[in-house]
Amino acid sequence: MSTRIDMTPMVDLAFLLLTFFMLTTTFAKPFALQLQMPVKDVETPLAHNRALTIILGKGHQVHYFLGLNAPGDKTVSPPELKTTTFAANGIRQVLLAQRQLRPGLVVLIKPSEDSKYQDMVDILDEMSITNQKKYALVNITPDDLTLLKTAAL
Repeated sequence: MSTRIDMTPMVDLAFLLLTFFMLTTTFAKPFALQLQMPVKDVETPLAHNRALTIILGKGHQVHYFLGLNAPGDKTVSPPELKTTTFAANGIRQVLLAQRQLRPGLVVLIKPSEDSKYQDMVDILDEMSITNQKKYALVNITPDDLTLLKTAAL
């Protein structure tokens, strides 16, 4: 006569252990980026030498210049527009270098109509990676669009 082993209690035990470990495990918590919004209708003046303006363009291009684009202000020279990408040796190196040269740097991020949502996510990631303390999402101005068009020529 052969022995027969009843596996029903083992299946019950396996499901009990599985349920126990699923209920007591801590799942990965989602990470949310903390944004502090400024008070409405309050403008904070920004010095030209403390600003780095980043314009997100089409084709995942990143255009940047030091200072502010104020063509009406004759005391400040017109900005020199430079273009880079989101590669590791692109905008990240620019942010790191400018942060070392200019303590208290404020980065102005201006997405254009040609930029993609992924570009915005990528530049916010770069702000986090480079530990940029102050940055702002700003609407692109007609002067910035003119600067982009003249640089493309």
